[in-house]
Formats: sequence, C-alpha cells, structure tokens
Amino acid sequence: MNSLSILGSTGSIGRSTLDVVAAFPDRFRVVALAAGRSIEKLAEQVARHRPRLVAVERAEDVSRLERLLPAEAACRVVSGLEGLDEAACHSDADTVVGGLVGALGLRSALAAIGCGKRLTLANKEPLVVAGKLVLAEAARTGAEIIPVDSEHSAIHQALRSGRTGEARRLVLTASGGPFRERRLETFDAITVDDALAHPTWKMGPKITIDSATMMNKGLEVIEAHFLFGLPGDRIDVVIHPQSYVHSFVEFVDGSLVAQLARNDMKFPIVYALCYPDRIPNDFGRLDPVALGRLDFFDVEPRRYPALALARQALAAGGGMPAILNAANEVAVAAFLEGKIPFPDVVNVVSESMETVGGTPAPDTLEEAESVDRRGREAASAIVRRRAPAVAGPA
Repeated sequence: MNSLSILGSTGSIGRSTLDVVAAFPDRFRVVALAAGRSIEKLAEQVARHRPRLVAVERAEDVSRLERLLPAEAACRVVSGLEGLDEAACHSDADTVVGGLVGALGLRSALAAIGCGKRLTLANKEPLVVAGKLVLAEAARTGAEIIPVDSEHSAIHQALRSGRTGEARRLVLTASGGPFRERRLETFDAITVDDALAHPTWKMGPKITIDSATMMNKGLEVIEAHFLFGLPGDRIDVVIHPQSYVHSFVEFVDGSLVAQLARNDMKFPIVYALCYPDRIPNDFGRLDPVALGRLDFFDVEPRRYPALALARQALAAGGGMPAILNAANEVAVAAFLEGKIPFPDVVNVVSESMETVGGTPAPDTLEEAESVDRRGREAASAIVRRRAPAVAGPA
C-alpha cells in the first residue's frame, strides 16, 4: 500500500491523482491533503478519501472546513506554511505529490525532499526557480524525484531504453497552442478568451496562457536540464499539434524512442506513483490506426519568442531562470486581468530580466524567495507602466 500526501489536491493534478487513487483502492491510500481556498471541494475530497491530516492556506478556513466535514471524517485540520510543511513531511506518507504552484510549490518540494520522501513532481517552479538547491537537497537525503509533467514523464520513460550517457538529445513536444496558424499581425487583438481556448488540453488559466506563448515549453527546457542533466543545447522542442507523442529521446546510435498515450494526465500520474512498476488500468487506450497521421513542425521564433527567452535564462544561469518564472507569473496575471495585451506578456518578462540582471543561484529557500520577489517586483513595475491609464470621470 502506497500512502500519499497530495499537495494541491483541488487543482487539476490533485483531482487526477485522486481519480487514480479511486481506481486502485487496494494500492493507494491518502494520508494527507493540502489545498488553497476551494474549501467546499476540499471537504468533498476529505469525506471520500478520509486523510488523517488536511492543510489549508488560511487560518480562518480551518473552522469552515471542519463544519463541512462529517463527524466520522476524524482528520486534523491545520493551516498556513507550517501546516503545509506538516503535510509535505507526514510521517505516514511514502510519496508526496507536488501539485502546488508558485513559491509554495518550491517550499513544499524542499520540505518533502528534506524528509527523504519520494516526490512525484508536477509543477515546474521547484526546478526552474532553484534547481541546484533542489538537486543538492535530494542528494543529501536520498529522496527520489519522479516527474509527472507529461513531457518529462515521457522522457523519463524513454530513457529507460538506454544507459546513462547514451542520450544524444531530448526532444520536447508542444501542441503549438491556439495561435499556431494565426497571422502575426493580429496578435495585438488576441483576447483572454482566445488565449484560453486550448485546442488539445483542458488546463488551468495560467498554464493555458503559457501554452499560448510557449513559455511553458521554455520552462520545461529548464526543468529537463535539471532533471536529466543535459545542457540546454541538447534539449530541443518541436510542435506536434495532436499531442499524442508526449516527447522523445534521440540516442547516440540515431534511434528515436518516443512515448505515446492518450491526452490524459492520469497516465503520467500512475506511472510516477508506481515506478518502476507498470500496472494495468482502465484509463483507455490509444489506437494508432484511428490516429491516421502524426505531424511535427519547427518552432517559429517570431511566433513564440518566449522559448528563446527561457533558453537565454538557462544559459545565463544563476537566478535568471527564477526571474524569468516570477516575471512570467506577473505578466500572465496582468493579461488575464485585462491590464496588458497578449504580446506584452513576453515583453514584460524580457524587460524584467534586463532590469534585474544576473544574480547567483540560490543556496537556500530564503534566497530563492528573495530572487523570486525581485522578479515579481520588477515585472509589477513594468506592468504598471505599460498598462493603459484608467479613464477618470468626465
């Protein structure tokens, strides 16, 4: 029985993980859940899965959640950063599912690794913001990190076909988002609804915008560098609109090994939870005959400048990937709130990187949080300057 602590249980990764748990009640049990402010949804999860510990973001939500729980739930509810740390290091948890975003994702990942837990990592921030720190802590404690992102899961699986050092390059696939064929001269007119209309995946708003700019793929290049130890110039990206080939590895002998599956996050989740075993499931199968064809295209630099920015951040090293990530979060939020046009998402990130400049790679959580704040502050100032003035009363 694999006992799980699921961080970010009400998000898309958390919900998919609980679907996997429900499909295999004899293999998995939930001992801890952590979520933000979706208290009603969290109460439903607690009633169904009966964890021993639940962590919420705000202290005022503790009593609110407790009122919603059935008497037989018998779990302890905690809050704040201390509560999150407790969930990440729960003594009964064998595996921690890292599904929190932003700075909380880094903090909880470091907490789980520091306790020697196996971490199945779904969010990008820990390795993008503080890859050196995360890997050093994992080496110190012996904690194992298994990727859940579909692209990194695919590479993890493909690399099992060869020995260490036999991979020539990694190739991440990208859907191309909703604007793969849109005329570049119309990008200023892109609306929030346009950018949220992803052609393949159903995801949260932030990552959907990242897919539209292809910043998500840039962050994945950085993450792949830390996960698999290859330099950025040996990590490529190709557009694959169907999104059935989740990524592939080219080995030194010219062989390409790809991983294909349906567009469903339950596949990389169950792989990560059960690794190194593979187990039968009823999540559906991919029919190659029904696919008919698989298309691949080069990335157009003018259409997707975010990818080049991410490569620039990785090459610069130090704290620059953290600046990139922080500025992007601020810029995406500003676009979603209607403060800046779509092309300015990347422009804000680029200007933020120039404004902050080079910083050393963080060696502690506090240093990582400091670099993150500097990126956010720079981006927020740029957004205020770029945002259209709000008209006052006539």
